[in-house]
Amino acid sequence: MTRYPLIALTALLACGVTLPGLAQTATPQAGDPQRWYQEDSTAQAQLRTLRKEIAAALAEAKKACRSEPSTTRATCLKDAQDTYRQDMANAEKLRETAHPAR
Repeated sequence: MTRYPLIALTALLACGVTLPGLAQTATPQAGDPQRWYQEDSTAQAQLRTLRKEIAAALAEAKKACRSEPSTTRATCLKDAQDTYRQDMANAEKLRETAHPAR
């Protein structure tokens, strides 16, 4: 379980919460859709994006687990799934942290 507790942190970072000094300015690149650079304006849209990020983090964790030795793979997958469930259950709190009311 200590291997993938960063899924929530990854999701928060993806939603715009950054540690001091780690913030990056998104500069549109040629060919990028403009929607990639538009912030979600409603709580519902923010939550939808966060859920997508949590699901993507689960997919990445599962991929990493597949490269584990067979003796630890099942535990790794279970931990990744547990973290996913926990993050989804706390999605609203994560969204509020990432997007405090102004």
